Amino acid sequence: MNNNKLTELTEEAIQYIAVGAAVLGTGGGGDPHIGKLMAIEAIRKYGPVRVVSPDELADDDLVVPLSMIGAPTVMNEKIPSAMQMIKPLDLIEKELGRKVNAIMPIEVGGGNSLVPVIAAAQRGIPLVDADAMGRAFPESQMVTFHLDGIDCSPIAMADERGNGALLHAIDGVWEERMARAITIQMGGSASICDYPVTGAQVKQSAISHTLTLAYEIGKTLFESKGLKQNPIDALLKQLKGYALFHGKAVEIRRRTEGGFTRGEAVFEGTDTLKGRTMRLFFQNEFLLATEDGQSLAVTPDLISLLDQDTGMPITTENLKYGARVTAVGFPCDPKWRTAKGLETVGPQYFGYDTPYIPIEELAAKKGGIQ
Repeated sequence: MNNNKLTELTEEAIQYIAVGAAVLGTGGGGDPHIGKLMAIEAIRKYGPVRVVSPDELADDDLVVPLSMIGAPTVMNEKIPSAMQMIKPLDLIEKELGRKVNAIMPIEVGGGNSLVPVIAAAQRGIPLVDADAMGRAFPESQMVTFHLDGIDCSPIAMADERGNGALLHAIDGVWEERMARAITIQMGGSASICDYPVTGAQVKQSAISHTLTLAYEIGKTLFESKGLKQNPIDALLKQLKGYALFHGKAVEIRRRTEGGFTRGEAVFEGTDTLKGRTMRLFFQNEFLLATEDGQSLAVTPDLISLLDQDTGMPITTENLKYGARVTAVGFPCDPKWRTAKGLETVGPQYFGYDTPYIPIEELAAKKGGIQ
């Protein structure tokens, strides 16, 4: 990745970010296509959105993350409204008695990277080039703000009908329980603002310049064809990642349960991997990849599925039987490899009876694939 940081979101930048965020989103974070269309419509109507680095924020600025919560399969059919993006901000401002100075994504994943663009364009306020995961995770407490003990409240939610809810939770775990219950009553997806933070807290806890990273990933994938590069090879080089498996989807078990898209997918190896099988487990996001019961990559490291021909990312809800994919993995942000990070998003939390082993070690042990 180069060091040119984003300063403005144009239509081209949004196209790139949608693709790059879907790679970083590890299969989740909402449908990037829907987020892209809504973000492009917003900047056509209100003009380009200014992007600021965390170090450009004043320490006392009020920065509010905005995202969608719920099952990605539901969001594909229940398109959010533009009003739904503004209502949580209105509730937060009324509760705190001050205006929001900037908006940020809570995760750099799928559509949730672009949902804040809609509100930033309407309000005419900047978008912060940072997020609180460096990828996507399925639950509210799975953010770097939680790791640093930052208060998640007040929390504001809205649906497409005009309903709103304001919550105060003692921590992110309780926020997840209450907000998920409300989300189910709101039809399986809702907009949410949580962890309202100061500029100083963004600088302390957020993962910086992840929108720029998503932009650069998307640019690599779009431009690789013209440069006659293999898009997956170019991406792995850019992100210091690993090819885990080449295969064809032969079984997909996917269900909407408790406000999440859960399940597993089975892939039969293609080309040099014929006769081998990979299993991929997910809860909104891809969390564990195994072959013969041995881990290929484990949460919190990133696992993404890429189309074998184009290198374009495939989300959990858009994975189809017969899809020919390359599974790839990337190291997570170091914050997630701490004791509290692994307690919050490690394999045991999700019920997988496997230890966390960094992807670098797993790849070295396997010797990589060709």
